[in-house]
Formats: sequence, structure tokens, C-alpha cells
Amino acid sequence: MSETNILELRDIVKFYPGVVALNKVSIGFRPGEIHAIVGENGAGKSTLIKCITGCIEPSDGEIVFQGKTCKSLTPIEAIERGIGAVYQEFNLVPFLSAAENIFYGREKRKKLFLDHETMNREAKAIIEELGISIDPKTRVKDLTVAYQQMVEIAKTVSREVKFLILDEPSAPLTPPEIESMFAVLRRLKQKGVTILYISHRMEEIFQIADRVTVLRDGLYISTLNTAETDRNELIRLMVGRELSGTYPKRTTDKGEVVLKVKDLCSDYIKDVSFELEKGEILGLGGLVGAGRTETVRAIFGADPLTGGEIFLNGKSVRVKSPKEAIKHGIGLIPEDRKRHGVLQGLSVKVNVSFACLPVLSKRQWIESRKENGIVKEQITNLQIKTPSESQLVKNLSGGNQQKIVLAKWLATKCDVLIFDEPTRGIDVGAKQEIYKLMRSLAEQGKSIIMISSEMPELLGMSDRIVVMHEGRIMGELDPWDATQETVLAMASNL
Repeated sequence: MSETNILELRDIVKFYPGVVALNKVSIGFRPGEIHAIVGENGAGKSTLIKCITGCIEPSDGEIVFQGKTCKSLTPIEAIERGIGAVYQEFNLVPFLSAAENIFYGREKRKKLFLDHETMNREAKAIIEELGISIDPKTRVKDLTVAYQQMVEIAKTVSREVKFLILDEPSAPLTPPEIESMFAVLRRLKQKGVTILYISHRMEEIFQIADRVTVLRDGLYISTLNTAETDRNELIRLMVGRELSGTYPKRTTDKGEVVLKVKDLCSDYIKDVSFELEKGEILGLGGLVGAGRTETVRAIFGADPLTGGEIFLNGKSVRVKSPKEAIKHGIGLIPEDRKRHGVLQGLSVKVNVSFACLPVLSKRQWIESRKENGIVKEQITNLQIKTPSESQLVKNLSGGNQQKIVLAKWLATKCDVLIFDEPTRGIDVGAKQEIYKLMRSLAEQGKSIIMISSEMPELLGMSDRIVVMHEGRIMGELDPWDATQETVLAMASNL
């Protein structure tokens, strides 16, 4: 590798019991470049980050940073050398100010007391240098998600970072917020900071990255200049095969109205009305904060209604809790599957059967034979990749975890399925599997509501699109005629 690289990974290997997470991976990163790493879930991206930041020790290989070679780094050594990371889950203290978070653990003091004046002044200088408009005295809990992320970046930059790692940074952001983040990254690049950028969103790779490295099954596949490649080539390298027909087309007709909501109101939504037909995928579009998640939570009984009615198959029903929603045949695949969708520390078997325990129970005992049959059926039907039913869900890939959440609801025989951001954090190959599953379920007669902030997904998967803005329905669009511009205009109330 070139001597001009700021960081080199040489034949990095990482073994776990029964798994080779990284197999002789060698990559070089140049000073002042934005270098993307892509790959399916399980490709080794997270393991690679942890090796660089010192969170785990490689089983073999060498790390060379600014000409100094070592077998591994500790987290403190990585920070001292100028390596920083911003992860998907922010490491901020909500009730402290932006300045206090930026200097957390390195607080400025006047004898025994915190020197807030100095911290605010220095934090302001760092924030302004990044081109961000944040009052350093503002508590983090009062900032938007986008600004919280900027505080994370500012905190890392304040340590004179030379190599910055961003793990799925755009996942919670709107398109305008992503552009603002890109502007910050370009400023850092101009200052000579090397940025390792990880994202499942292909369009971002071509917007922001100078080069892109592909990993597959723990192996280094290739490093390419983004200007000299395209989406199809990257996908082929990632999955090892061609992917065609990203969004499966409808082959059957829709049926009668299964779900009707009329004038739904809660603390977050106002007079929301729409219908869902049998065998239909209804897309819910809108910007972050539009009220989409709050609408489906109200339908599912997770948030209380203050007004309106819900009709199932023409009959008015009251859904005051998720338990009642399940009885009515409604299932919710939540946006944050790790926190709200699965029980990470429990087995595949427990997770799949959890929602239908009343059906499986007899005199307070679970009928094991019946449970085993349901679990095996779902694993087979959804092609869940797991060594066994006893495997802990936290050890599965993001795509398979999403299938576990779906399997849980299918085991209850529900007719209405709500998907909130169904492919967030899932690689391109697993996305296509989820799309095929959703379309297959619709053609089997299931009715689906899909919330998606990814515009191609919303347009490609929906049979109809209902757009929301500030808790209200703004209108309905036919996806065949709609464009990203028309959806965004309606979502922005323009």
C-alpha cells in the first residue's frame, strides 16, 4: 500500500466462535478523503470499525496509523491518535448542554467548579468552524436529531480528530438535513480530515464519497473510485450476483375495504381519514415529524385516541391497547426493531411465538409441539437464516431480525400489517427479500400500510400513497404518476 495513507489495515483477521468475521482484509485510507465502505449485513463493516477504534482486538494482522504499526489499539490509544467515531446510537447526555456534551469527560474547570464560560466559548468556535448554527448553551434534549448528530461530530472534532468514522449517519435525517451534514463533512475534508462513511443508501455514496470499498462475507472485494463505477456494479460486488427488478410488481387485483379510519385525532394527529383495501400496499409519505408513526401507533392502540373511529371489515371497533389490536388481527413492525420489535437477548423461538402465547397456552402451560410447529413454519416460509431456533436474535443480521418481527405477526394470523420504515438499516440484498415478502403477503390477501422515508421505496412499493404534513392528511397520489418532487411538495405543504 502507498506510504501516503493515513491509515492502513493489513491482513486483518477476526475470529468469533464458529465465525470468521474478517478474513485477511487489507484497505488503505488517504488523508483528506471521504472513503465509503459498503456491504450486506454480516459483511464485516461493524467489526472493521471496532478494530480501528480499539473496541475489539483483531485475531491477526496489523494496523498502521500515520506510519506507526501495531497489532491492535485500545479505545484510549485510538482517541489519543486522533481516531473518532459517531455511531447510529448517539452517546450524548440529554439534560446537559451542547457545550457540556462536547467537553464531557474533559470539562474545563476553575479550581473545583466547572468553567462554563470557557466551554461555551470554545464550543461555539468549534460549532461555527463546522458551519453549524447551534447555541452551545442549549440542552441536547431540546435539539433536533440532526443537530444532536452535529453535536456528536463537534465532540469528536474537538479532540483534534484526524480520522472520523460515521456509521449510518443519515438514517434518522430528512433530505435537507442530510445535505447540511454533507456540507459539514466537506468542510472537514478540506481541513484534511479523513472520513470513513458507512451507509446502506447507495445514492449517498455517489454524492459524498471519493472512493468506495466493498466487503462481502468478511472478505475484501474491491476499492473503486466512485466517479468510475455505478450502483449496479456496487450491488453486484456486494451480493456476488446481479439483482434485477428491485420492486416486485403487483400481479393480482385489490379487494374490498378491510380497514377504514375516520377523523382520527390524538395529541399528535388531526382528522386523519383513509381506507386500506384487501391485498393492497398503502404507502404513508411525509417528512420526519409529519405524524405517520403517530397515526399507525394510534391504530395499533399504542397511543390513545382523542377522537375518530376505526372500522375493520365494515364494523366499528375500539382499539385501546396493542393487545386488543392483536385480537383484531393487526400487527405492527416498528421503525426501531431493536428496541421495540424484538427481544434481543432471547431466542428466535421465543420471539416468533411471543405474540401468540394465548393460542399456544393450555392451562398456563405452553404446548411445545404446537409452538415448535409454528416457529419452524415461519422460519421456512420467510427463509430466516439462523443456525437454530435457540439462536439469540441479537446475533442475527438486520434483515433476519426484521424477518423475525414479521414472523411474530404472521404467527398470529393477522390480516393487517403495518410496516414502519421496513428496510431502515438493511442492506440492498436483504431489502429486495423484504420487498418480495411484502408483495407476496399482499397477493395472499394481507393488507399492508407502509411508512417509508426512502422516496424510491415509497414510489416503487406502494399501490397508493397518502401524504401527511404536521399531523394531517394532505392528499392521495397514484404512484404511477407521482414523482419525488410531487410527494415532497405535498409533504412540505407547498
